[in-house]
Amino acid sequence: MSGRMLTCTWAPTVFAGPRVVSTNPEGGFPDGRALDHAVLPALRRIEELGLSHLLIAQRWWGSGEEMEGSSLDCLAMTALFAAHTERVRLVTAIHPGFFHPTAIAKWGATLDWISGGRWDINVTSGWNLREFDMYGIDTLEHGERYARSAEFIDVLRGAWDAPRFSYEGRFYRADELELEPRPSGPLTVFQGGQSDDAVAMAAAHSDWMFLNGGTPERIEGVIGRVRKACRATGRSVRFALYAAPLVRRTDAEAWAEIDARIAVIDRGLAERRRAATGGAEGMWASDEDLSLLDTNEGYAARLIGSPDTVYERLEAFRALGVEMLHFDTRDELFNETILPELIG
Repeated sequence: MSGRMLTCTWAPTVFAGPRVVSTNPEGGFPDGRALDHAVLPALRRIEELGLSHLLIAQRWWGSGEEMEGSSLDCLAMTALFAAHTERVRLVTAIHPGFFHPTAIAKWGATLDWISGGRWDINVTSGWNLREFDMYGIDTLEHGERYARSAEFIDVLRGAWDAPRFSYEGRFYRADELELEPRPSGPLTVFQGGQSDDAVAMAAAHSDWMFLNGGTPERIEGVIGRVRKACRATGRSVRFALYAAPLVRRTDAEAWAEIDARIAVIDRGLAERRRAATGGAEGMWASDEDLSLLDTNEGYAARLIGSPDTVYERLEAFRALGVEMLHFDTRDELFNETILPELIG
């Protein structure tokens, strides 16, 4: 490749539901005594691979079938990861509505302090409406969820940047908030989504967008919409693409494996997935089978084939403006042949 990319993977906090197939194993959580066997070795492996970012999901409830399973808590696990890593940046996903932004500002400033300035936030407006209902959180309609998220970011940045901060909004307020300890530097905000509301929020408030997997044509379209919106706000947004690599010695070998996986897709679960993700506009909208092989359409990015084929595909995404690859680290040949070139 002619250029490097930042790299990100999921934190080891979810233990069920990576694929929409009826043979998914039953998920279970390692207890505290099992952390040394299940979580911390995976964390050490991520640092050994040299990845730049680690995304800690907030999925307080998931079925483990048509979507990923319930995760260990994002706040507790971020603190654990801060204590057991030295270099990787920690990106905690937070659903506004579940937390008040002033409390997250305090918690985040503490994480920033104990991690040596390695904490970022992923503000996720949310689509798993059953999860919202379980925890008694007002789901709001789609556009209102993004309006709430925009205020959440405003409060976070205000508390982060100003020694004393007040705010009066539709969803949140703060009265002469003094955040201590003071953060070590500016706050970096990630977000997901690709609806018009998501694009508008990114252009006005966020630094990065996580994009679900898709073809270069689809990704180019989303990036183009965001850049157009940014021209009106005078800001810039960077892009991270999610992909699930499958690298084999030949293209034919890789696609044979993909075809075998497609053959065992549970069509009933696929329909349940479409219903479960109905709270997200514009995501998981593809009918192609590749989008059903994992929970964020990673295989739809088509990092599938020989190392040369996957190199070419990555270069096409990089040329479009993708600066970070968010990926599943389970493919060992990808880790051996391509990841070192990305990291440099």
